[in-house]
Amino acid sequence: MERLTSKEEVRQAVLAARRERKRVALVPTMGALHAGHLSLVQAACTRADYVAVSIFVNPTQFGPGEDFEAYPRDVERDIELLRAEGADLVFTPTTEVMYSPDAQVTIDPGPAGDVWEGAVRPGHFAGVCTVVAKLFGIVTPDLAFFGEKDFQQLVIVRRMVRDLDMAVKVVGCPVVREPDGLALSSRNAYLSGDERVAATVLYHALRSAETLALGGEHDASVLAEAMRSIITAEPLASLDYAAVVDPVTLAPVSTLEGPARAIVAARVGATRLIDNLQLVPGA
Repeated sequence: MERLTSKEEVRQAVLAARRERKRVALVPTMGALHAGHLSLVQAACTRADYVAVSIFVNPTQFGPGEDFEAYPRDVERDIELLRAEGADLVFTPTTEVMYSPDAQVTIDPGPAGDVWEGAVRPGHFAGVCTVVAKLFGIVTPDLAFFGEKDFQQLVIVRRMVRDLDMAVKVVGCPVVREPDGLALSSRNAYLSGDERVAATVLYHALRSAETLALGGEHDASVLAEAMRSIITAEPLASLDYAAVVDPVTLAPVSTLEGPARAIVAARVGATRLIDNLQLVPGA
């Protein structure tokens, strides 16, 4: 496995792979890798011949007061994990490599970038779209793998690819969870022991909506209220939102007539967590 730090080196490595008629996949990450990230690499290895992974903590998707400086970083550990999974290339650029000092152009994520996470974190998805577009331009992958854990991000990246005619197929991969249901996240490392236990309330809330939906409840407001009541009952949790949305537009739905997505966000202590679950209407 090669570790490269410059854009030109990556382009040349991918070009060499393409000369061998290899199908190229990209897994964009911010490092601090866990089993969720590694599941994306595993999926990429099954569907492509050459797998590139980027590790870059992107400053443009962090807002004022967010945890950019404190975000967990352990690149050497990450590289060993990627080597064990069979990745072919890891791209570890600096901020100076990714963004020139006079950079001015960004990508507007559209209306889907202004709701839910976008409303809480203004500018976040412009930063996401811009860095993902840059990585697509550098690596030129045939396939790009993203986790469903960041469901809004996945929806927005798919829309960007479609609307801007980017020649890459975006592949979504299932959420990976701890045995007690907590979705794997690099930010879980911030949780204290009591907060770690309390954080499972997000999954319990999602499962309550799923159970109601499978039992025949079609009123999305009832499902959302069930999630809200469970999260607000946890003393260590502070709810940001709980909603049932269209899985393509992210707009709230009033009635569960087909597959939808339950989405939740809350602070547990000082740590902000998000999660989601597909809902399917029952009889």
